Amino acid sequence: MGKQIPTTTSFNLPDGREVVIETGKLAAQADGSVVVRMGDTMLFASVVSATEMRPGQSFFPLSVDYQEKFAAIGRIPGNFFRRESRLSENEILTCRLVDRVIRPLFPDGYMYDTQIIINLISADKDVMPDALAALAASAALSVSDIPFAGPISEVRVARINGEFVVNPGREALKEADVDIMLGATIDNVMMVEGECKECSEADLIAAIKIGHEAVKVQCKAQLALAELVGEKATVKRVIAAPEEDLELKAEIEKLISDKIQAIARQATEKHVRKELLKTVKTEMKEALLEAHDEEYMTEKAEFVSKYYGKVQKEVIREVLLSENVRLDGRKPEDIRHIWSEVDYLPSTHGSAVFTRGETQALASLTLGTKLDEQMIDDALDFHFNKFILHYNFPAFSVGEVRPMRGPGRREVGHANLANRSLRQILPGQDELPYTVRIVSDILESNGSSSMATVCSGSMALMDAGINIKSHVSGIAMGLITDGERYAILSDILGDEDHLGDMDFKVTGTDKGICACQMDIKIDGLPYEIMEKALDQAREGRLHILGKMNEVISEPRQDLKPHAPRMIKLQIDKSFIGAVIGPGGKIIQEMQKETKTIINIEEIDEVGHVTISSSDRSSLDMAIARIKAITQVPEVGEVYEAEVKTIQPYGAFVDFLPGKSGLVHISELSHSRVERVEDILSVGDMVKVKLIGIDERSGKVRLSCKALMERPEGGGRDRRDNDRRR
Repeated sequence: MGKQIPTTTSFNLPDGREVVIETGKLAAQADGSVVVRMGDTMLFASVVSATEMRPGQSFFPLSVDYQEKFAAIGRIPGNFFRRESRLSENEILTCRLVDRVIRPLFPDGYMYDTQIIINLISADKDVMPDALAALAASAALSVSDIPFAGPISEVRVARINGEFVVNPGREALKEADVDIMLGATIDNVMMVEGECKECSEADLIAAIKIGHEAVKVQCKAQLALAELVGEKATVKRVIAAPEEDLELKAEIEKLISDKIQAIARQATEKHVRKELLKTVKTEMKEALLEAHDEEYMTEKAEFVSKYYGKVQKEVIREVLLSENVRLDGRKPEDIRHIWSEVDYLPSTHGSAVFTRGETQALASLTLGTKLDEQMIDDALDFHFNKFILHYNFPAFSVGEVRPMRGPGRREVGHANLANRSLRQILPGQDELPYTVRIVSDILESNGSSSMATVCSGSMALMDAGINIKSHVSGIAMGLITDGERYAILSDILGDEDHLGDMDFKVTGTDKGICACQMDIKIDGLPYEIMEKALDQAREGRLHILGKMNEVISEPRQDLKPHAPRMIKLQIDKSFIGAVIGPGGKIIQEMQKETKTIINIEEIDEVGHVTISSSDRSSLDMAIARIKAITQVPEVGEVYEAEVKTIQPYGAFVDFLPGKSGLVHISELSHSRVERVEDILSVGDMVKVKLIGIDERSGKVRLSCKALMERPEGGGRDRRDNDRRR
């Protein structure tokens, strides 16, 4: 094969920065491949889709993998194998962002194994590559022959100093009070996810509109690239339309429509509704078997299952739209019954149970020291994380049996959404010396467990005595529409999530939004409906906040008795070595003797010492030891000193750790002293007063007599007698 001839196109971001998309140079055997470049940052994306379906394939087997190569930034991985291994949480979250926008745009019935791989192969530290990942994936699809109703793209929109910026740099993003990722086609917004520092609903809508305008430019660039590539990109594979049996569908509608309607109006609980629907399906199969034969049922098994699901969905949606009746009997804006409890676990440092309807989250909180911080070692980011949130979703929470495995991508995504929400209310670094870990165990689920995690996590923080500024609550919303009618549903059930055309989660305080996650499944959703949905979500969020405040409305005044106490001291950086000691000897001895954990770090030319212990007396002992080491001698101060050596002219004493001075023989007493040994012995403890420091040498002069009363009758000392002679 000869040399590949690359094809390129480009566009500019709103601030003028150029983004180039190139195809035809790398990975010619993939169905589609591109390199997206912005400055020194380059992302390579490839897509391959099988041309034959696996027998009996019943779902779309799409995998999206995003990985940042350490070589891209000139680093070698720090793990044992010195190579890229499992995806980091940041990479998993980027995979999810791309997957959620790409997946719905493949044709119905497309069940071919498809793999999208995106690699960061060159990096600029200030460019955020996650905002370019979906662009790269979509561009690779656009230059392939794979059928795909794109293109799409994603952008980050941040508000920095009151101005909205598209795809800001890493440093600038640190100052943002709104940070969202938005995925869309030219015509429709499909996904929104991000965090805000208590912004308004109007601010969020404004950010979405700005992001969509930027996406349109990127989509047009991909269409232009596909035209340049030619037939390979513009002529897509012909996929046979899914087989249908409309007579069977009509027969199934006749058998089950009335029964499904009756169940939709019954206002049942989840497990009851599940059994009723199971009975309907069983009776339907029995009726079909009676009307046909077993061979027919075996042949049509896939259609029977598909049409049962379709009819069930259509009937329940129609009942909801025409009668405003939800599966559990609520009105669209109603929130399920809520009960909560704090201090449920006696041995944790904070805990809370939050139950909303048939969804329950148990949050347990642990306070740790700097040694417990989580190390984040990604290709572009190395730091230590002081706030950790883990989310577990065991099978029993939905009445199922599954092997226990590590957290999947869904669990990582839910934990991230809750983490971003709660971070907005945490006190500043100076006020929160602890490493905080929250674990949310979902014990029951029917509706958003991630939002229950936000609520239970907020209550656990208050129960632990963490000085958060207010509660943050979360609510999951849904939307059902037929194009003319629509229903906005507050606090959706699991079944309503599957039925709906949009589901979104919003968290926030009574002042504004802290985080959001939206997935829009229909074309052409008007902004007016989105605004109404956000307003209704705000009402629901405030209702939930009220219920939480009834249980605990402000942080406890003190930590739990068994929780570690932590004190922070600042010392001159010149004393850091003295506190640590040679080879760490001093600090290790202090920790052992005081039964505390002591950490020291230099920040902005100042030594920051953190002391941790669950025992107050141990803390006080360690504080005293450190203050003694770092205390600066001051003229006029009185010290408890130990006599170390005796000379004819005086005694050398240690009056502070690592600091000694001379008590001259003339400073031992107001009366004449012939021999120092007559007054002091090595090892004696004596009180001394610092009476002078030599400016040149730094030597100190100490006195015992300065602390003694003058004897009656003159009180001349030896120097007075010498002057008289």
